[in-house]
Amino acid sequence: MKHGVAFRKLSRTSSHRMLMLRNLVTSLLQHEQIKTTLPKAKDAARMAEKVRQTIVRVSGNETTLPQIITLGKKGDLSAFRRATGFLLDQSLVPRLFTELAQRYAQRPGGYTRIHKFGNRPGDNAPHAILELVDNPRDLRFQMTARAVGWELLSKRVGQESPQSLVATGIPEIHDVIEKEKTVHPEARGELRSVTRRNLQKVLKYRGSEAVEEMSRIAEDHADTLLAQPLALKEIAAAKQEKKNKAASFAGIRLRAGQTLPGGVRSTLHLAQGALGKDNSSRWQWFTRRKLGVDKTSVWNQI
Repeated sequence: MKHGVAFRKLSRTSSHRMLMLRNLVTSLLQHEQIKTTLPKAKDAARMAEKVRQTIVRVSGNETTLPQIITLGKKGDLSAFRRATGFLLDQSLVPRLFTELAQRYAQRPGGYTRIHKFGNRPGDNAPHAILELVDNPRDLRFQMTARAVGWELLSKRVGQESPQSLVATGIPEIHDVIEKEKTVHPEARGELRSVTRRNLQKVLKYRGSEAVEEMSRIAEDHADTLLAQPLALKEIAAAKQEKKNKAASFAGIRLRAGQTLPGGVRSTLHLAQGALGKDNSSRWQWFTRRKLGVDKTSVWNQI
């Protein structure tokens, strides 16, 4: 039978475990984004945000663990005393009851987010990034904005030339974001359903300035995606002129699995590569496409 598995022990005594979790929650409120192992991140997130009271047994006595964000939203004297006794850095208490309480005033729960970050070098422990949602460095917000820029640019590349897009950009990004906020996630639109769902999630409890910020990030990412192939092509042309190499060696060198906006091959297909043996011609090995690299004709016309 399984006994004593109500919660993670983390290979520590009860007092050591409690102090470690208090330190993680304090660091989370201070930096709003920390990196730790996945089990520690899950326990720290539950202690930092969960609305329901959690009762555990510490040294034979039942103790109620405070949920820090919920205490900040309550704002009464009892919550202030409990938060003061829990946090290791007392200078964070005013920030908890002012800035964080105002940020999450309309959010009913879900104040933290965990991103898996591979395995840690050395002991190979599962790594994770624990962050407060809607923080200035919100990873989900940044990646969603980049996905918006990528998808809009991919559609425009198939309709216009890259040179014209470099000159004009994508001015309708702001209008597309405003429109996609109210569209059903499964409906047809400018964005994919997954991107639209993430966009609606990250903008649901943010103000109107979040749309402006997302538009700016999406435009910057689209400009970067446009400028990178053009810049690499100019650098390759300069090297070709300087070293007098063949034109076939001066193209854009893509990594295996990498694709460009407007590409017709999926990323999964590129990552897998065409590993089958080609017996069509014995002497055509130098003309075959490099495995896992998308040679889109759009970018060869620049």
